[in-house]
Amino acid sequence: MNPHEHEHSSDAGVELPTPTTWPLMCAFGITLLAVGLVTTLIVTLIGFIIGLIAAVGWFRSVFPTPKHTLYPLAEADRRPAPVRVSPRRIDHLQYGESSHRTRIPVEVHRYSSGILGGLAGGAAMAVLAVAYGLIVQHSIWYPINLLAASGVPSLATASLETLREFNAAGLTVAILSHLAFSILVGLLYTVLLPMLPARLEWLFGGVMTPLIWTALIYPTFNLINPALAARVDWLWFLICQVSFGVVGGYVVFKSQKVETMQSWSLGQRMGLHAMPQKEKEE
Repeated sequence: MNPHEHEHSSDAGVELPTPTTWPLMCAFGITLLAVGLVTTLIVTLIGFIIGLIAAVGWFRSVFPTPKHTLYPLAEADRRPAPVRVSPRRIDHLQYGESSHRTRIPVEVHRYSSGILGGLAGGAAMAVLAVAYGLIVQHSIWYPINLLAASGVPSLATASLETLREFNAAGLTVAILSHLAFSILVGLLYTVLLPMLPARLEWLFGGVMTPLIWTALIYPTFNLINPALAARVDWLWFLICQVSFGVVGGYVVFKSQKVETMQSWSLGQRMGLHAMPQKEKEE
């Protein structure tokens, strides 16, 4: 066999398969065959005839010798410059080495640190809220009763004098809801902080995040706690939120991180245990 028999390029040009519409016509005929199954027999016959003619035409354009068309090359001055091959080589990373296929974050905080951070942030927030009630409303029970108004119906419609008085049910609901909120947000910080820029964690975690969640809960305040929405001092509320973020984020950020399972070997992830070499020899 002549080694140049199947070469389709030369100085004169490049031979490419001749364009043909037979494949399109064959597809159209097969489509009519399928349409005829849910319509009439005539459509099926027309599709069969079109598909058969197209298949024969397509076959003749390929066998016994494929038809090609010669496309001349562009002039030498219009051809692109040859591609320069760089002498440099690429070192391929091996799986499991040099942080290959590492998922960020590599290290995370413990959930216990999130609980402690949430409690610390909640304590700072509570101190400022009580200070606001004592300075502005001359009663430490005012912010507590406002917080509990969403769970105690009598406080939702209470007067200003009633909100300044001690309420056992309000104190219980406020403590439980504040503890639950603080712990949940603290746990959220354990997931959020490792994904923030390391040098600006104090800004994003302590300031930006409280501002964002304050903006998110602002439109829903009337639904969650109408009494608090009607009487809230937004400046003090924002200060309390930022204090929670700063204190809680600081406690979580300073806690010890643990490596995620992606740094473990496959055997460790599967929980396999191997005998020490000395025990095997014995």
